[in-house]
Amino acid sequence: MKLLVLGGSEFVGRAVVEEGIRRGWAVTTLNRGRRPAVPGVREVHGDRRETDGLRAVLQEAWDLVVDTWSAEPIVVDRSARALASRAGRYAYISSRSVYRFPVAAGAAEDAPVVHGSPDDETSEDYARAKRGGELAVTSAFGDRALLARPGLILGPHENVGRLPWWLQRIARGGAVVAPGPADLGVQVIDARDLASFVLDGAAAGLAGAFNLTTPEGAVTMGEVLETCVRVTGSDARLHWVTPEAIAEAGAAPWTQLPMWVPPGELHDMIHRGDVTRALQAGLRCRPVAETVRDTWAWLQAAGGSVPVKEGRPAVGLPEELEAAILRGAAR
Repeated sequence: MKLLVLGGSEFVGRAVVEEGIRRGWAVTTLNRGRRPAVPGVREVHGDRRETDGLRAVLQEAWDLVVDTWSAEPIVVDRSARALASRAGRYAYISSRSVYRFPVAAGAAEDAPVVHGSPDDETSEDYARAKRGGELAVTSAFGDRALLARPGLILGPHENVGRLPWWLQRIARGGAVVAPGPADLGVQVIDARDLASFVLDGAAAGLAGAFNLTTPEGAVTMGEVLETCVRVTGSDARLHWVTPEAIAEAGAAPWTQLPMWVPPGELHDMIHRGDVTRALQAGLRCRPVAETVRDTWAWLQAAGGSVPVKEGRPAVGLPEELEAAILRGAAR
């Protein structure tokens, strides 16, 4: 299998590359060469924002192209059109963010989506940019296009910092604000399981959109944080705080308390999606404990440094705000 990954040096793209190499596929990446290549990959350089950015890969035929682009849809549009006659299939890593808010709990792939355009030259709105990318790939490849719509992606090499922040905070020990309730469900997917589904699906001829996360209720916030305590060997004490107390303290869900949002419309959208179609097509999700353990091992090997993606805001709860929440909970 001859695989071309557009990008391939960070998080999800890297997971796709590593999985392709593990399978013995011939894997090539096209990127700007700003980060070290994955061992075993053939790397060629090009800037897809430039008119000749794809030149290095247009003289070959490809069984599969995987594209992780998250910015201007027109870049995806140019890539898909240029490769339509040279590639068998095209898989685009989109997002469950494409669904139009509010999204009902249990929504499947046929839920209403945001407006997007493949001609859009801007990327200010992440959801619209991803939807525009979907339309670009579908227009160029038709029923040869696979649209992966993952939810919250975790795992080694995470470049957002959500799970790494929890691991590093818990590793420091002491009293830790744990946003409750502990049994609140969270839907996640390990980047490696996302990569496996995309490569399996494309090889099997899957087409169309697939929600990709663990099933609703399979993972809880309590399981994630308790596993962080266990794998770090920390003496951290989790203090479960109600959503009401967190709101009163002014702590921001999702960003200051990574992964977590309180019960309500946003939680329904992020953590209560229907993944039946993907499960029936072969999606397999490893236990979240394995994801937490492997992410901690990666962090330790990297000296605790988290390579946050350019343009991403920092995540995590400031120490003074955490202390204030803990004081309030003790009263």
